Amino acid sequence: MSVELLMNITPTETRVALIEGGVLQELHIERQVSKGIAGNIYKGKVTRVLPGMQAAFVDIGLEKAAFLHAADIDLHAECFTGDEKEKLKVADISTLVRPGQHIIVQVVKDPIGTKGARLTTDITLPSRYLVFMPESKHVGVSQRIESAEERARLKKITQDCVDDLGGFIIRTAAEGAPESELRNDAAFLQRVWRKVLTRKQRTQSKNKMLYQDLGLAFRILRDFVGSEIDRVRIDSKLSYKEISTFSEDLIPELQGKVEYYGGDSPIFDLFDVENEVHRALNRKVELKSGGYLIIDQTEAMTTVDINTGAFVGHRNLEETIFNTNIEATLAIARQLRLRNLGGIIILDFIDMKSLDHKRRVFNSLEQALSKDRVKTHINDFSPLGLIEMTRKRTHESLEHIFCGECQTCNGRGYVKTVETVCYEILREILRVDRAYSAERFAVYASVAVAEALRGDESYNLGELIVFMQKRVEIHSEPLYGPEQFDVVMM
Repeated sequence: MSVELLMNITPTETRVALIEGGVLQELHIERQVSKGIAGNIYKGKVTRVLPGMQAAFVDIGLEKAAFLHAADIDLHAECFTGDEKEKLKVADISTLVRPGQHIIVQVVKDPIGTKGARLTTDITLPSRYLVFMPESKHVGVSQRIESAEERARLKKITQDCVDDLGGFIIRTAAEGAPESELRNDAAFLQRVWRKVLTRKQRTQSKNKMLYQDLGLAFRILRDFVGSEIDRVRIDSKLSYKEISTFSEDLIPELQGKVEYYGGDSPIFDLFDVENEVHRALNRKVELKSGGYLIIDQTEAMTTVDINTGAFVGHRNLEETIFNTNIEATLAIARQLRLRNLGGIIILDFIDMKSLDHKRRVFNSLEQALSKDRVKTHINDFSPLGLIEMTRKRTHESLEHIFCGECQTCNGRGYVKTVETVCYEILREILRVDRAYSAERFAVYASVAVAEALRGDESYNLGELIVFMQKRVEIHSEPLYGPEQFDVVMM
């Protein structure tokens, strides 16, 4: 099965689509409204040392000097040697850095307003599973990985990758990761650091950026190191050149696979990606057999309901239900990846009496989810016939990226009926009449509600008018929402 990455890159947005077998499986989005510099590594020059603040200002080539506090100085960084490394407690920052000194620093906080960037000399380079620590021999494991056996496995694999360049911290996401992917991550980070050191040597007396934190397109390529990517197509000539250079230097496995796409039609039209994305925002997902899924995303969890719909089967009801559930497992696995749904997920399959059918549906779901690069955990069928599972949250779901709260229903997903709004208006007229003295009333409401008050609800309105002995005028307001109305005293 062919695997391809399509990259649609504009100045304001980067979109990367993962295509497997000609079908969209994943969509990654990064909007670059305000791109920060946190994570970037610079060769800077100390311009001022302020012992009273236990801080120094460092020129890294930006408009404002960056801020380096004594607590953010790593005594084991390569810019310190000899006796300086033995000082574990420093009373005066002037013993650590001096004006005119060149040091390698990393931005930990972007510039804000009149304040410059905040720096550290404790350099780290993250990848999908590992964090590289230059000048260290240590291998640490995330405390969130609780299994002693898994911790030992990960540490042994990673320890074999440690060389003179530095050590690693194993991230939580590495739990259960194959040995090959861990080794690929380690090799990638070591290549990146060698590149940083090479750039440092070329800029002996200049303040220059040595490493820029990766954008989405580069992170995707990094995360796919060692995987079977057949082709990468990019629709931006500038980004194509940058990514080609990046892959040649750091991901040699992709050499010859990166292409510039200069076709007449948009790159996302190649595999109907745009339409697939629009369909991924719908609650209802049609199955080829005629069945369908209903996917509802809430704050607490995501629920998926499976229905046979128009599928009537060929033999009997039990076989029809079983076949629909099997087809649904493939669709569910794809939708979870495509929509990037995370957290608790409840799957409500159609009830099956056969234990063998339940086992086969569960196995089918497990197999379908095995292709997902994001960690998942599945529980067997509950007594209520539900499957409870979790999927690690990596970033916002498509719905949260593309959509905002509905201004009409305020996020409820439904609005009051015309009949309900009419009765609210009648009650409001009566309340205002009892509280205030008015000769007549004017009601402003949406077109549908105004028509109902003149038509189906005219009898109830007439009774109220007779009861109050006051006139009520109805006005249609095309700009009013279905629940919006005003009762005005005249």
